[in-house]
Amino acid sequence: MASLQAALAWFFSFKAYVMLPVVIGVIALLARVRPGSALMLALKLGVGFAGIFLVYDAFLGMLRPAVEAIVATRGLDYPVIDAGWPPLAAITWASWIAPVSIVLVIGLNLVMLFTRMTDTLYIDIWNYWHFAFLGALVLSVTANPVLAFASIALIAIFSFKATEWSAPYVNQATGMAGIGVSPFSVTAFLPWAVALDRLFDAIPGVRRIVWDPSRSTGKLAVLGQPMVIGVLLGVFLGILGRYEIRKIAELAIQIATVMYLLPKCGALIGEAMNQVSDALRARLDARLAGRPLVIAMDSPFLFTHPSVMTTGLVLMPVSLVLAFIVPGNRMIPAGDLPNLISIMSLSALVFRGNVFRAVLSGIPIMIAFMLVASDLAPLLTRLGAQSGVAALAQGGAEVTAFTDGGNPVRYWMFKLFLGETWAWIMLPIALGFVWFTWRRHRLGISVNP
Repeated sequence: MASLQAALAWFFSFKAYVMLPVVIGVIALLARVRPGSALMLALKLGVGFAGIFLVYDAFLGMLRPAVEAIVATRGLDYPVIDAGWPPLAAITWASWIAPVSIVLVIGLNLVMLFTRMTDTLYIDIWNYWHFAFLGALVLSVTANPVLAFASIALIAIFSFKATEWSAPYVNQATGMAGIGVSPFSVTAFLPWAVALDRLFDAIPGVRRIVWDPSRSTGKLAVLGQPMVIGVLLGVFLGILGRYEIRKIAELAIQIATVMYLLPKCGALIGEAMNQVSDALRARLDARLAGRPLVIAMDSPFLFTHPSVMTTGLVLMPVSLVLAFIVPGNRMIPAGDLPNLISIMSLSALVFRGNVFRAVLSGIPIMIAFMLVASDLAPLLTRLGAQSGVAALAQGGAEVTAFTDGGNPVRYWMFKLFLGETWAWIMLPIALGFVWFTWRRHRLGISVNP
């Protein structure tokens, strides 16, 4: 087990832009794509993901000093550091449960696929860590492997179905058939978005408010474009951080550049996955007897959609403002702040590109991120130190992760398996949200703006 765990930890130490092209290249060959074409598809996918990672790293390098300047110039004291997802990955792969969870999830997916319990083929190996992370948390507190594996099965089953239910929204927005959004960090909020979309439709006045950058017209339409929003975000952060005019202008143009580059990288990923999914669907068509097949894919392929980009950008300053006023919050979003583009990508599609609705729905999620991430900080810091994160092992400050560590749905599942009363009281409500999402999927999604 130790050697297998070490091998998997080594495998998952590779970046997504190294690991996923290998996986997709093999899948393309199994789908009888010609070797030369399979190589080019794998390279496109790798280059697209590498671009996303490089741009995200640059984006974080722009945002972190600005956020630190805002905190310093205003004499604020937030004892918990938003370190992003790396400490969570260290916690996950340091647990013996991680390699077993991969086998469990793959087997569960294949069983559900061929017994018609799902249409999703969950090939997004990179994001399997979301499942193992919940199991590692449950195991660390309960020391009960049965509960830990049960939690992994629960989050995996939900993710398979949510990915399946996301496919019509992806098809409607991008024209890509048979592709679903895979990361739990994104699909966790699908039931919330579906329910709120129905609620917004029922509220007079609110249902008529539409802000869709791809459809906006008129003299002010340009203000809703992602690059322009990026400029405004840079100016906003620079002013809050009391930057001089030159640094404000530089930050504004740098963020606008990020907003231009991310969709270009996302387009490469989408192009490659569209061809792979078509080939794989044709290969499995006989075995699936004509059933639809949904290929699970990480969210960056949605970055070509203007509403996805704009929603994430708008929620960044909103999150910073909320961090100053939410009672009980002990952190300032920083390491995970760029991740908001990904987190809210599917929600933006559910709201048919209406950024107004997506941002409104995102505010409670941002508040939940802060409170959950603050609450879990002591546990994540302790587990991170035990996992060998050097800075934490030396007794540094508490760390957390704004989005991945603060995910309220995973937090609820965690507390459910710890047997906490409030989590079990919430169970019928959670099932109600899931049922409503399933019902809307069965009836077909609305195509009206």
